[in-house]
Amino acid sequence: MPWSSEQKEKSREKILDSAIDLFSRRGFDNVAIGDLMQAAGMTHGGFYAHFGSKSELYREAVTLAARKSAVAKLSAETLSAEERLSKLLAGYLDISHVQQANPPCPLAFLATDIANRDGDVRTAYTQVFRRLVALIGRQLPNENGSRRETALALSAMMIGGVAVARALNDDRSVEQLLDACRKTGVQMIENSADTKKPRP
Repeated sequence: MPWSSEQKEKSREKILDSAIDLFSRRGFDNVAIGDLMQAAGMTHGGFYAHFGSKSELYREAVTLAARKSAVAKLSAETLSAEERLSKLLAGYLDISHVQQANPPCPLAFLATDIANRDGDVRTAYTQVFRRLVALIGRQLPNENGSRRETALALSAMMIGGVAVARALNDDRSVEQLLDACRKTGVQMIENSADTKKPRP
């Protein structure tokens, strides 16, 4: 009996969810299709009914991971711009995010892995990065054209902070790094807000 379109879509989502988890933990090269399908509770042979290649799955997993991340959900919350940025910094630069207790942001978890992938995968990553920069930029005052520069710098610091924290094996260093990034982020936001105030 053939699968319904709804069943097929649910199976596809299960594969994508397992891909987000495994790729984030191990990277592209260290995850086999069999690993992905086993994590999804499916047989190896069913993979190609949903995806043409592991690279295609990886590209779609990057995009879906971004949509499921706390960053994406934050934009829907009813908060002031300042509250939204504060919550973003606190949640993104938190040990639970580093340990993948929350849905992982592909920008931080796959940064070095993506650099070795094909153009389509890197394009998907670039689009996710641009969306983060745009989200942050919308919360900042537009003064002297510096909003985009601040958003770019803040995005890079957040992503880099989590990426480096994941590589460290000393909990104290991880906490110090995350704390330093949070404080610097707050300073960047405050400095951006200060440019909006009229000069005496």
